[in-house]
Amino acid sequence: MPNVMRKKMADSIRFLAADMVQAANSGHPGAPMGLADIAVVLSEHIKHNPKNPNWLNRDRLVFSGGHATALIYSLYYLWGYGLEIEDLQNFRQLDSLTPGHPEYGHTKGIEITTGPLGQGVANAVGFAMASKFVGAQVNSETVDLIDHHVYCLCGDGDLEEGLSYEAASIAGHNKLDNLIVIYDSNRITIEGSTDLSISENIRMRFEAQAWDVLECDGHDYDEINDAIVHAKDNNKPTLIIANTTIAKGAGELEGSHHSHGAPLGDDVIAKAKVEAGFDPQKKFFVPADVMVRFRCSIEHGDLLEREWIHRQKTLPLIEQNEALVALQNPDFSRIEYPVFEKSEATRSTNGKIMNAIARGIPSFLGGSADLSPSNKTNLNDMGVFPKGRNIYFGIREHAMASIVNAMALYGPLIPFSATFFVFSDYLKPAVRIAALSGIQNFYIWTHDSIGVGEDGPTHQPIEHLSQFRALPNFYVWRPADGAENVEAWKKALEMKKSPSAFVCSRQNLSVLPKAAKGDASRGGYLLAESDNAVMTIMASGSEVELALKVRESLAEISVPVNVVSVPCYDLFIEQDAEYMASIIIEGTTTIAIEAARGLEWYKLADSVISMDTFGASAPARELFDKFGFSVDSLMEKIK
Repeated sequence: MPNVMRKKMADSIRFLAADMVQAANSGHPGAPMGLADIAVVLSEHIKHNPKNPNWLNRDRLVFSGGHATALIYSLYYLWGYGLEIEDLQNFRQLDSLTPGHPEYGHTKGIEITTGPLGQGVANAVGFAMASKFVGAQVNSETVDLIDHHVYCLCGDGDLEEGLSYEAASIAGHNKLDNLIVIYDSNRITIEGSTDLSISENIRMRFEAQAWDVLECDGHDYDEINDAIVHAKDNNKPTLIIANTTIAKGAGELEGSHHSHGAPLGDDVIAKAKVEAGFDPQKKFFVPADVMVRFRCSIEHGDLLEREWIHRQKTLPLIEQNEALVALQNPDFSRIEYPVFEKSEATRSTNGKIMNAIARGIPSFLGGSADLSPSNKTNLNDMGVFPKGRNIYFGIREHAMASIVNAMALYGPLIPFSATFFVFSDYLKPAVRIAALSGIQNFYIWTHDSIGVGEDGPTHQPIEHLSQFRALPNFYVWRPADGAENVEAWKKALEMKKSPSAFVCSRQNLSVLPKAAKGDASRGGYLLAESDNAVMTIMASGSEVELALKVRESLAEISVPVNVVSVPCYDLFIEQDAEYMASIIIEGTTTIAIEAARGLEWYKLADSVISMDTFGASAPARELFDKFGFSVDSLMEKIK
């Protein structure tokens, strides 16, 4: 394409972005204007189908700098993803299709929710890893059914986040040669020049992590094109350092940090349009010849997908097609769940359940942050990524969770990740994105309380249950035995728009008696019922066994007590009033017991016996005694 036309297309993006931010009186015009030239050239390379945004073999495009939504929506409008000019005019307004940061499931074409810097870099690694796994299952020696690329646009802020180091390290180690990260190196942050805060050599950092690094003028169309062509034919993940000017074409604000996060002003925009040969009186205007070229994406993308469908029919082995169908259509009835009849730690029962799921569901895969022997998350005899289903994330919790978010959205995969519960602190931002976006994935968090024991307070989660129970659209399962653990997984696999966490014990827990009323799949149930009960004790996990023992002791002094097990507090409080009344009997004094902070229990309980300090280093049994979670201590408090 002639560069004169490319510039006209880039200027059209620039002025759409500037007009959007100006109309909203809010937003970030600098990055979209600086990236416009790259976006035009990328449009010539990216393989996608606006008619079918879910085409499996499409290239994935991740905007790690999620604040550059004025660029994102301009592109999706121009490409033909269903946005109308009115949607651009309603940028950042209530209930619009063009919110301030890109939201998966809200705007057609958005691959994943980004915004918190660095997330998108790790998400792009996740998409690339997902494609490598699926490709290993369905590609043949003569036909590559999965052969797309993953593109990520990121900026200085993304690469300053530690998350980008973790993710880039994993990408280099796994030789993700279909991953192309385009670094918008405009050397500007909100506070001013990046010289204020960073002086490292980005090229050397990525080369040290086994990446190929290219460099180009981010406003020279031929250099940009050459870099992308080279990156697509690489045998390593590629970083393209695109040297750009923030707010390119914005006159007096070009190159200024003042253009990062504020409208440019009507006068600046008008002068910029005149300089580029556009009518300054026309807002949200796209020349007809520009629109025609961008909208070619619709028919071109449809043709690409049709060719791919034909390619799928030419697979030489029926096994490849069967593998793809099995990945895309998991049959949960194939899972043969284990039965547990003896005392066992729930980290152990959980591991056995996961292996049963993996045997029945070929799309189930994942790994631990270097803790699989402790988390019990190894999938036995199932090999190592990318051909196998065990992923070795290393000690990179944040990248692990962000990668798994993308793997879950890739299409035909059901991923999990694992670490100690206390280290969920390291990956909380990615968990929040999963809940916000409605991403179904599964977090395995073991060593769930002061029961961790000798490792001491740094490894004993105290506030964590309360923190994650407070997270909307997130379900924390803390099973009290293997049977509850099975029910937790069955329910979680049904919840297609919500992530779940399995918080499991290090220590052995006894097998519970059968439920008196209700069941675990509703989050809570009446485990033990007494005639004329005057008290209801509620608990989860290891404290349920303790609650049953307290009930026995109270019975000896003629105090009839009910015990309610609540494996999933979040699900339990969503139940209707009739069910809740059948489980927590009206008129009984309610007490919750939890060896953690437990503040949320006050929604259900008259009194809460919980932790109000951090733990200590000692054997678990001694810690439960020290912090008041023994039968004698609880009896004294209850009396």
